[in-house]
Amino acid sequence: MIRRIYYYYSEFGIVAIMIAIKAKLLNQNILIKISRQDINSPFYLRCKTTDLSTYDRVFIDQEYDFATDKSPRVIVDAGANIGLASIYFASRYPSSIIIAIEPEASNYELLKKNVALYANIITLNAALWNKNEEISVVDPGIGKHGFITQEKDNQEEIPRNFLQQVHGITVDKIMEDYELTRIDILKMDIEGAELEVFKDSSSWIGKVNAIIVELHERMKPGCNRSFYNGSSGFDVEWNQGENVYLSREKCITRRST
Repeated sequence: MIRRIYYYYSEFGIVAIMIAIKAKLLNQNILIKISRQDINSPFYLRCKTTDLSTYDRVFIDQEYDFATDKSPRVIVDAGANIGLASIYFASRYPSSIIIAIEPEASNYELLKKNVALYANIITLNAALWNKNEEISVVDPGIGKHGFITQEKDNQEEIPRNFLQQVHGITVDKIMEDYELTRIDILKMDIEGAELEVFKDSSSWIGKVNAIIVELHERMKPGCNRSFYNGSSGFDVEWNQGENVYLSREKCITRRST
């Protein structure tokens, strides 16, 4: 508890400490308003959730910090959660169009709130998938950053960890709907759905300049094989934090330290 209070104070100040204590006493996920000099507009995190670890990854560990040969025009943020990566990209690349895709309802509501002042961020309540069909969102119990999508359960008995149905959407469909000829950066943190998405990527993989993906082999065995089988043709690869980076012709490169 003391360590968590110190964390709030060092990152967010005394007001956040008061909110955190209130959240603890009331057992509620109260919102903390965050302002940063490197971000255009304030955004919100939920106390007592994995929003805090997501914040660490994006803004403290700088997992999406990389160099570019030119400003990306189109970024797709699949598995956008509450929008922190989208906000990070929008502040660094204000001329880019960012399509933020999030399947889970409570995350999506906060995503919309967090990006409301960003004209260049489009939100989509859907899940990246290999077919355009209704699929299921389930909760494996690992926090707000770990909801899983899977094929719609046709059994009469609904699984206990079932949350909702959501529309699965393919990369092809996204490009068609938004009239895209290329995607400069495809960021994916989709909790194992990379297994399905990369099963047959032949129609769109050549139209993507760079991929940033967190692989979830531990959640869905076969993710790693599916990803690497479906992502050939990239010139550069490296690991940064929990992500694998792939890029064509140094479209993006590891930032020098």
